[in-house]
Amino acid sequence: MPYPKRQLPRRVYPLRVLGMGLGGMVVGVVLWELHASLAAWLYMGLMCFVWPHAAYQLSRRSADPYRAEIRNLLVDSALVAALVPLMHFNLLPSVLITTLTMVDKITTGIRGLWARSLPGMAGAAAASAAITGFQWAPETSMPVIIACLPVMTLHTLSVSVASYRLIRKVSQQNQLLDALRRIDALTGLYGRGHWEEQAEATLRRHHATDEPACLVMLDIDHFKQINDQHGHTVGDEVLRALARIVLSNVRATDCAGRYGGDEFAIVLRGMRLDDAMVVAQRIREQVQALQLDDLPTLRFSSSLGVAAADHRHDNLRAWTSAADAALYQAKAAGRNQVSAGAMPALAPVV
Repeated sequence: MPYPKRQLPRRVYPLRVLGMGLGGMVVGVVLWELHASLAAWLYMGLMCFVWPHAAYQLSRRSADPYRAEIRNLLVDSALVAALVPLMHFNLLPSVLITTLTMVDKITTGIRGLWARSLPGMAGAAAASAAITGFQWAPETSMPVIIACLPVMTLHTLSVSVASYRLIRKVSQQNQLLDALRRIDALTGLYGRGHWEEQAEATLRRHHATDEPACLVMLDIDHFKQINDQHGHTVGDEVLRALARIVLSNVRATDCAGRYGGDEFAIVLRGMRLDDAMVVAQRIREQVQALQLDDLPTLRFSSSLGVAAADHRHDNLRAWTSAADAALYQAKAAGRNQVSAGAMPALAPVV
C-alpha cells in the first residue's frame, strides 16, 4: 500500500516492530536447535527487538524523515539477509524471512525499492556467511515449521487488510470523482456530460417503447447585464437560486442539468407536453417572484422552451435543437415566457 511521504516512518514503525518481532521468534527457534553462540543470539536480539525502535528514532529526528526511512528499509533488508547464514541456511525460515522482507518493500509503493535492496542483501549475506564459516544445514524441523506459521498467517492477514483498505479508499475516490464528473459544482445540478447521457437514454427509450418525454431548455433573461451591473458573485448566486427552483419542481425520475453558462436543460421522463408546459410555467413564475437576500431589489426572469420527444428526433442533437428553437421563440416574443414551438414538417419524399 503506498504511503504519503510524511506518514511513511509512522506507518512503517508498528509493522517493523511486529514483523521483526515475529521473525525473531522463528530465528530464535533455529538458533536454539543449532546451539548457537552468544554472538549470534546478541545479533538476533539487537536486530529483531532493538533495531525497529532505533530506526524509528533515526527517521523521526532526521531533517528528511522520508529519505531516512527509505535508508532504514534498505538496512532492514540487509539485516534480514544476514540472518540466513546465521541459521545455517535452514530452508523454510530462510525463504520465509527473505520473501517477506521483499514483499514489505513492494507494498510501500516506492518504485524500485525492492530492487535497490538486493545488493545490500547479497553483501550482508556474503559477509555473514564468511563470519559464520558458511555452514550448511537446510533441513527444517517440525518445531521450526510451527514457529513459522504465525509469521505466515499474520503477515498474510496484515497485507490483506492493507490491500482491502487501499481498495476501499480507491473505490471511495472513484465515487467522488464520478460525483464531480456528474455534478456541476456551482449549481448542484448535473453537469452537461452526465445530463446528455441521461437525455440520450430517455430518447432511446421513447423510440423503443413510445414512452413520452419532454425536454425543457431554460435560460435567464439578460443575464449578461446582471453580471455587468452587479458582478459575477451576484451572477453566481442567481444561478444557484435558479437551480434550487428547478430542483424543487422536478421529480426524482427527471434529470435537470446545467447545459452551459446561464442555460439549463431538464428532461421530464414519462411526461406529455401539456404537463411539461405546466411545470415550465411554474418554474417561470417562481423565478419571476424570486428575491435574493443580499439584493432584494434585484428582479430577473427566465425564458423556457419545451419540446416533446418525437420519432423524428433521430438523435439528441435534434431534440435539443427543437427545444432551443422553442426557447428562442419565447425570447423573440418578449422573454419571460414559455413556448412549445412547433415540430418542423417532414421533408417530402422524392
